[in-house]
Amino acid sequence: MDKIVILGGGESGIGAAVLAKKKGFEVFLSDMGMLQEYAKGVLAEHAIAFEEGRHTPEHILDAVEVIKSPGIPDTAPMVEKIIHRGIPVISEIEFAGRFDNAKKICVTGSNGKTTTTSLIYFLLKNAGLNVGLAGNIGQSYAYQVATCQHDIYVLELSSFQLDNMYDFKADLAILLNITPDHLDRYDHDMQKYVNAKFRITQNMSPDDYFIFCSDDEVTVEQLKKIVIQAQKLPFSQTHPIEQGACIEDGEISSRYGPDEFRIFINELALQGKHNIYNSMAAANTGQVMNIRHELIRQCLMTFKGVEHRLEQVGTIRGVLYINDSKATNVNSAWYALESMKTPVVWIAGGTDKGNDYSILHALVKEKVKALICLGADNIKLYQNFADKVPVITEVRSAEQAVQTAYQWAQPGDTVLLSPACASFDLFKNYEDRGMQFKEAFRKL
Repeated sequence: MDKIVILGGGESGIGAAVLAKKKGFEVFLSDMGMLQEYAKGVLAEHAIAFEEGRHTPEHILDAVEVIKSPGIPDTAPMVEKIIHRGIPVISEIEFAGRFDNAKKICVTGSNGKTTTTSLIYFLLKNAGLNVGLAGNIGQSYAYQVATCQHDIYVLELSSFQLDNMYDFKADLAILLNITPDHLDRYDHDMQKYVNAKFRITQNMSPDDYFIFCSDDEVTVEQLKKIVIQAQKLPFSQTHPIEQGACIEDGEISSRYGPDEFRIFINELALQGKHNIYNSMAAANTGQVMNIRHELIRQCLMTFKGVEHRLEQVGTIRGVLYINDSKATNVNSAWYALESMKTPVVWIAGGTDKGNDYSILHALVKEKVKALICLGADNIKLYQNFADKVPVITEVRSAEQAVQTAYQWAQPGDTVLLSPACASFDLFKNYEDRGMQFKEAFRKL
């Protein structure tokens, strides 16, 4: 019996382990950290052997294939040993795709992918289709392939997931944008990150569709260098588009073949420049999937957005508090600040991923009245913004951040948590950071 080893016991790893077991492989899961009780319960239920707190070479290096969780870099010592031994290393998505005949709609981008993936899922679900939501969001793709049968999957794919995908193919691929992010994982080489994102188009045929932002310079430049077989449907807010989506007279015009769908921008549930792009991608996808115009319109007008992404938490003393903890890179924070219409008390900071804050300088000077640095090391924030905001301080907890913001904000202001950084210095993840922010607001 061929042995498959899973590295990492999070959502992705547990799902891959269950699917591998169901497909008749000998399975062993190994995690350098400690597994959650839920994960141990699932492994026990399926009689899957595992270890935690270590990687034991003799239990790992006899595998025919290793499925690596996306959070583990190729530079991890055990991964280097596996590669040196010549054992193939793949992602959970690559593995699950081998056993899945469903239509796959795949979404990537430095920003907006969770919102766009959720919006497309909302649209297809409301159309009555048998659709699953997976990838970098919700229950793992592999676990769903192992335990249920969907006709369609909407998959949010991060660059880390795309890195270890080889034969997997999207039927419809959406690339929202490419801005510097995770460069610490790509040797601070932007081209390596671009190449990772474009893996979403690999193996596509002329029967498939590639939906992309033609306002994104990095994407457009890369398209000049490579050949993509899929039919291209660009979207833009700056120039007319014949097939794809653009803006005309205050409306989104989305065209697919002879079919044209239109909706006024001010009717969209999700407002802000970035959300117009997300809505364009969803509208075009809806047309390709043959969804009725009335339903596309209804979904774009009623979709509520995702937690931790420009989420309005509430108002106290005339001050609005917004949780944008999912803004883990500079470009996400730019979109958040760009959409603000009132003076901002900005809470930022965390684990720096090689951030270049220069694109925020003008916006911060224009909109931010105070900056609260929520991170273990805030020196880059001070260097970039000390001369651009009237007040700046640092705190070490979400509760301190919210209490400081409460003292500084005046009626009519907005308190915005939009960190521009990862969360791993003071929090478990961006969700934990967002939840602690909301809990601190509730205590005010």
